[in-house]
Amino acid sequence: MSGDDASPPAISAEHLAAIYAQSRETFPDECCGYIVGHGRDAQLFICANRQDRLHALDPESYPRTAANGYNIGGKELLDLARSFESERPATIIYHSHPRVGSYFSEEDTRAALAAGYPVDYLVVDAQDHAVPGSILFRREGDTYVELEVYGDPKRET
Repeated sequence: MSGDDASPPAISAEHLAAIYAQSRETFPDECCGYIVGHGRDAQLFICANRQDRLHALDPESYPRTAANGYNIGGKELLDLARSFESERPATIIYHSHPRVGSYFSEEDTRAALAAGYPVDYLVVDAQDHAVPGSILFRREGDTYVELEVYGDPKRET
């Protein structure tokens, strides 16, 4: 994953379709989740975005809402963290960007670097009436670079 010279992990068409469906269901909020394992054995974990709850509890510490941020928490975060100690670690964490295109934002970079997970990140382009695509990013040093493009996502609006 991040930092490795390995080729990008394959994301199945079935998993992409499920992620895109989730992004439509949660729109105009961001969706989130992760994939564990590789290839045919990969498994998708759709997570709840807890960002609105955090914002409501402490808007100063959590100024973003689910419209422009995501937070995986509780048991879902514990399961994600535990996956790195298993034979099937998480390989991809994903979230959507409603109405702004697929790009790895400064906030995405800050949060990913702080978390330190050895994963690639998929950012889904969720627009008002469609999900035109997504981009997979990988860490290189202290930045994230495009690794794979799915469909025809907007880069940033």
